Amino acid sequence: MSKPTIGAWTPALLISLVAAASILSLSMGLRQSLGLFMEPMVRGGAVTVATFGFAMAVQNLAWGIGQPFMGALCDRFGGRIVVAGAAVLYCSGLGMMAKGGPLGLYLGGGLLIGLAVAATSHGVLVGIISRLASPAIRATAVSILAAAGSLGTFLVAPATQAMIERWNWHSALAGLAVLAASMAALAALFRRSPAGIRGELPRPDARGAIGEALSNRSFVITTLAFFACGFQLIFIATHLPNYIALCGLPPSVGASALALIGICNAFGTLLAGYLCQRWGNGVVLALIYLLRTVSIGLFFALPVTVETTLIFAAAMGFLWLSVVPPVSGLINGLFGASNFGTLFGVMFLSHQIGAFLGAWLGGLSYQISGSYSTGWLALIAVGFAAAAVQLLIGEQRPRQLPSP
Repeated sequence: MSKPTIGAWTPALLISLVAAASILSLSMGLRQSLGLFMEPMVRGGAVTVATFGFAMAVQNLAWGIGQPFMGALCDRFGGRIVVAGAAVLYCSGLGMMAKGGPLGLYLGGGLLIGLAVAATSHGVLVGIISRLASPAIRATAVSILAAAGSLGTFLVAPATQAMIERWNWHSALAGLAVLAASMAALAALFRRSPAGIRGELPRPDARGAIGEALSNRSFVITTLAFFACGFQLIFIATHLPNYIALCGLPPSVGASALALIGICNAFGTLLAGYLCQRWGNGVVLALIYLLRTVSIGLFFALPVTVETTLIFAAAMGFLWLSVVPPVSGLINGLFGASNFGTLFGVMFLSHQIGAFLGAWLGGLSYQISGSYSTGWLALIAVGFAAAAVQLLIGEQRPRQLPSP
């Protein structure tokens, strides 16, 4: 068998890319639609705003803690078994959440769905594609995955809102569980790396890779700045529907805003991947944090109307997952693809600590003050801090891999 051509889009890569993008779309679409359940659950007396916010905080913390382990399992054993197990966790979590009450929300919507997302999101799926793609096309393949993966929110959020309105929130969660189950079938499409590419990758070594990464200045600073990304995005995903409802807008606007985030993110992610190749990963990350924070500040300062909400959603969507190409490019450039899942998981833990605080403190501040103002101001402060810290990184020096 001939060695795969450098830069070739092999059948194994293309099939796995379609499967990974579909799984990522479903996983992110389901997770980011959960905020639509806050208003009907609170209105029905099942939970309070603070309870819902804390459950989403637990979910993000479980995602963050589980990510390095899921990434390491995928690095070692492949993606099929990891994603299939995650589909079971996702269905179980949605089922527990549908039963109502704080306990079902904490364990199902929080712990189980958090672990499921850890195994069906970027840390695992980008790692699968990185190992299949040759270095010449790896950045392009990752950008396509991240862009296509964002389309799930565009489709799942309006469908979720329609199910809530047509049936009820309990039945809508059952409908989402059916979608979650389909991820197990999609995982069966993953293919192994071609022999020529597989032979160039060192054997995974999670412990050694973590030690090397934590001694690298670029990795550590990017990890610290990643906190702000999670803090901002999960506050918005969890609390935006309730915030605009408090401002007098109908629930359909919240669903439309989440859908718009999904569709705009596809274009923003592709552009981010292109700019990373021209400007470098650190500069692009700093620019994303800066533009995202400016958008948040403007939305908070202006009157909340249908128009300002949808413009804000479009801007945030453009910047939502655009961090994936520069972050994955930094990890692959510094350390190669063999331990990508593990190292992305370590970095992502910082992101999810921020996400935990964004979801929880957003609900807590509203419960105490009756307003989300403190939360919006906190988003602005941490966003500007992240942009400043990220600019401290010079462009990373690519890792010098031994010649095959």
